[in-house]
Amino acid sequence: MQMISNCTHDAVKKAAKALKDGHLVAFPTETVYGLGADAANEKAVSQIYAVKGRPTDHPLIVHISSISQISKWALDLPEYAMKLAIDFWPGPMTLILKRSELAKDFITGGQNSVGLRVPNQPLALSLLSEFDKMGGSGVAAPSANRFGAVSPTTSLAVEEEIGNLLNQEDLIIDGGSCEIGIESTIIDCTENIPRVLRPGAITHEIIESSIDGKINTLKIKQLLKTSGFFINHYSPKAKVRLNQLAKPGEGFIAMANMPTPIGAHRLASPRSLEDFAKVLYEALRNADRMKLNEVKVILPSGNGLAEAIRDRLNKSSTKNE
Repeated sequence: MQMISNCTHDAVKKAAKALKDGHLVAFPTETVYGLGADAANEKAVSQIYAVKGRPTDHPLIVHISSISQISKWALDLPEYAMKLAIDFWPGPMTLILKRSELAKDFITGGQNSVGLRVPNQPLALSLLSEFDKMGGSGVAAPSANRFGAVSPTTSLAVEEEIGNLLNQEDLIIDGGSCEIGIESTIIDCTENIPRVLRPGAITHEIIESSIDGKINTLKIKQLLKTSGFFINHYSPKAKVRLNQLAKPGEGFIAMANMPTPIGAHRLASPRSLEDFAKVLYEALRNADRMKLNEVKVILPSGNGLAEAIRDRLNKSSTKNE
């Protein structure tokens, strides 16, 4: 495994060549770091599953360089899906669409749909563009961590999490801390009305404003498998407990206006929802670095991004129940 910290144009071309040669490249996006492989190379994609310990029927998101690449991977786009893509790509939004012939079972988990995203991060876009020039079509890239664990938002977190599982030819691109800090909004666009399958920075309100209509919010069982589908996810080794005050020796995460309980380890004091999302995963990782047994988190209230933060924390705490 090699770390690329000086991200020159030549370094990005080297990373794109590694992808084309069938190797893995961990790279930053605006949400979290992804573990990338050539989405058309079954052997390379199988390495993602092996490194992550991810179930092979769990679909991967394909990262593409621009909206013009949609037609390679997807068919029969609803008008509202194209409107969302125009409004929010590049950006923290994944669209689930009916798959084309290019989207094989080893990417889709055997489903008839594929997840696509154009990330809004300069290094990621440069990497995808260089990969296109070399004949690539898209990069499969789930978060660069072991399956079910906390997503990494720095290259150091990637190295700590999976560095010893990568091959000598695999790369990690250091692009600093991720701007948003939680994973993309996932929107099911396979029906007449869109449905949010995973909340994120592109909120219900933003989506409805874009398409000038309502989204499907009926509480029915989710049939599509997507990233973050499982109930137990985003979990550190420490136990996460919600809306409880920390005891001495425990970790504590809450908005800055809430004082730290006596003897607790303050892991994060965000002053806004955007700050909460950005620092959350690194705070949970710090709990494990400190070998804490428990982390108490006071959930933020409200709609929008607060809903996405609660989604991640509810899933990270599920293993304790």
